[in-house]
Amino acid sequence: MKIAARYSHLNGEEYLLVHHPRLWGEVRDVIEAADAETCRTKVSKEKTMLGKRLYSPEDMNAALKEGFTARGWRQRRNTFWVTSDERLLRGIHGLSPPEQKQRIADAGHDPIMSYNQTDFVKDRVAVEVQFGKYAFVAHDLFVKHLSFYVSDIIDVGIEVLPMKTLEKEMSTGVPYYERDLLNVIRQGRGVPAVPLVLVGIEP
Repeated sequence: MKIAARYSHLNGEEYLLVHHPRLWGEVRDVIEAADAETCRTKVSKEKTMLGKRLYSPEDMNAALKEGFTARGWRQRRNTFWVTSDERLLRGIHGLSPPEQKQRIADAGHDPIMSYNQTDFVKDRVAVEVQFGKYAFVAHDLFVKHLSFYVSDIIDVGIEVLPMKTLEKEMSTGVPYYERDLLNVIRQGRGVPAVPLVLVGIEP
């Protein structure tokens, strides 16, 4: 596969070029080493594409996961505790998980454990590969990357998406770079409040 387009939000790519050029190189290497044609394994059952051989999201995810894992990138979970009391949440979101749990319990509420999980993290850089449903991208950008950033786990997030040219050769409902680029740009220059790089890939 190849990187066909990229967008730097809040100087995300510039941060990588200055502080983590090796990691940015690894991301590019993993993408370029993945053979898209070996992932064209899904036979469509949809009426508009019946019998057509499509790119499989599972196979493409597996190819990229193999590359990232071989280079030491690992899945990471960020655990936190929540409750229905808005004022309490505002006062504890910066505390450690055990402190959050204790403060909620001390206030007479039942602590609810929750978490966000990202695909790959290495040296304070996160990568999310999104070939699932288009709604998941917003969750990645506005929840996952932001959560890891405000929790001081990462300094920049990378979101890998198919270009429209690739999305057309996949099942319906898959996200594509061009649409999600607009979704970020129309929020304004400071939203989401986390440095990001959107990466569009194609065969």
